[in-house]
Amino acid sequence: MTDPATLWHRLAGDTVLLDGFHALKHALRFGAEVPVAVTADRAAALALAGELAPDVRDALAGLLTEVPYETYTSFVPRPHPTAVAALAVRPSRASSLAKLARTPRSAPVVVLDNPRNLGNAGAVIRLAAGFGATGVVTTGTLDPWHPTVVRGGAGLHFATTVEPLTAGELPPGPLFALDPEGDDIRGVKLPDDAVLAFGSERTGLSAELRARADHLLSLPMRPQVSSYNLATSVAMTLYHWSCGAPLQGRGELRG
Repeated sequence: MTDPATLWHRLAGDTVLLDGFHALKHALRFGAEVPVAVTADRAAALALAGELAPDVRDALAGLLTEVPYETYTSFVPRPHPTAVAALAVRPSRASSLAKLARTPRSAPVVVLDNPRNLGNAGAVIRLAAGFGATGVVTTGTLDPWHPTVVRGGAGLHFATTVEPLTAGELPPGPLFALDPEGDDIRGVKLPDDAVLAFGSERTGLSAELRARADHLLSLPMRPQVSSYNLATSVAMTLYHWSCGAPLQGRGELRG
């Protein structure tokens, strides 16, 4: 049997870091291939699985190898309270593009246009997975599979489709872009094949993506409030989509 440290160092450059028990739990639930998983306290990790995730306890029992705490900490940017880490095989770009392009869709695709904050991107992927979105696409330079993004997404990258694309490569479907000058989202029904675009935390939508949009939509917001957090905006929009119909006769949001 290959030593876990040797195996880890051999695979680390070409795999996805699952940092913490919850990331590993979710990855296993949604079919990730996990060639190596370690913990500094195997008994505690399996007890946690028995309490919170009995559906994957047997799989974890077969995967987890206990290593000294110092070995575990050498594998991760900063130790997780659960002292669990694993490496997973990233889905191929070809398979991800095929899933994003497949029509008809039963749920929207979320587009993060040039996002800047790794934690925000992770939170959005976690939201998208929870709502059953078809996928999350990013434009710009941020790597949506960066370890900090995967940690923020709690391993739920494997519950949806996550891929970086250019604005010209977006999946098919009507493009609804969130913009302060857009129509109130409460009066619009979002179709299942919608592509929902959200601008950068600092600069908003790029000119290219804004010009490509079929519809500009705005979220209700109290006057003098500057903006919502990116993940909050995505959550509000996906919740509106999940409700399935526009709300009629609603006035302005008042404080």
